[in-house]
Amino acid sequence: MSAYLNTRVSLYAANLWQAADFDALLRVPDAEMADTLAEHGLPQLAAGFNAPEHAGQANDPLSLEQRIIAQTLDETRVLIRPLNGAARAFLIYWTARFEVTNLKTLLRGKMTGERPAALLTRLTPMGSFGRLDNQELAHAEDVGELLRRLEAGPYAGIVRQARRAFEQSHDPFNLDAALDRAYYEGLAQRARGLEDCAGAGFRGLLGNLIDRINLVWLLRYRFNYNLPPAQVYFLLVGAHYSLTGARLRNLAALGSLEAVLAELPREWRARLASASDIPGVFAIMERAAAEHALKLLRSSAPAISRAFAYLILRERDLRAVRAVLRGRHLGLAGADIRLALQRAPLEVM
Repeated sequence: MSAYLNTRVSLYAANLWQAADFDALLRVPDAEMADTLAEHGLPQLAAGFNAPEHAGQANDPLSLEQRIIAQTLDETRVLIRPLNGAARAFLIYWTARFEVTNLKTLLRGKMTGERPAALLTRLTPMGSFGRLDNQELAHAEDVGELLRRLEAGPYAGIVRQARRAFEQSHDPFNLDAALDRAYYEGLAQRARGLEDCAGAGFRGLLGNLIDRINLVWLLRYRFNYNLPPAQVYFLLVGAHYSLTGARLRNLAALGSLEAVLAELPREWRARLASASDIPGVFAIMERAAAEHALKLLRSSAPAISRAFAYLILRERDLRAVRAVLRGRHLGLAGADIRLALQRAPLEVM
């Protein structure tokens, strides 16, 4: 099992993009774009790319975002083939965040009275990873019926918390926030069962992810949305990493971004010393996660750790490819697209 998975991860890792690859992508003629994407191991994106002169003649109805998710699912499907038990369950659950997004789309559609046929076109196909009956759910009478059906389905644990939040306020924001929190708490719970066999590198990767989510959410909820500290703390992910529950409670009570950053653990204080806003905090923490993932990918860590590290790096690449393709479609200057990428070379000790 480990030999197959390690070999497959190493083969996939050869398709990770370098800074020069993105610069080259900016200069590729439209007529050569599909071939370029396919050569970089992105058949899903290549199949859906249309040069402007062929607009409207696509056979692939998926959006760019949906094709990126399809590419991620295709590669995850290959990586889980040799896995069983907790490792397989973890990577499958990692893909479930895309279906949680579908779940949010269904709920918002019911809130606004969107017709089922239109609603279904906006859902991302999940293939063999799909667990929701989208046809049935799209035809639910209203939000209440949809929540009842969801609570009887595979995401009952996630939806139960969200339903309670919605019944208290009928606020779509609280509903979305509760769904996100419940999903990531489920991810952290599944990771615990792997930490002994997957090693410290895996725990560090998960810890960085959950800490980053909690810190960025805390800053947004507190200073962008002006939510009270108690509500902010309630909406954060319960976990056991550097930002513990007690520390998050204290951070949520502080009155400014600068005060929060000053009370972080020493390692994060040093990393975030140059951050002046919330996007800057996210970018620095996301970059640190990518550096850790690349170090793990190049190591002799357990196969499941290397596989998860690869998936994190691959999605980072795909977001950057999406930015280039969207920028080109909008006619943005190459310098503006490069600025949006903000991808300095990763540094791995």
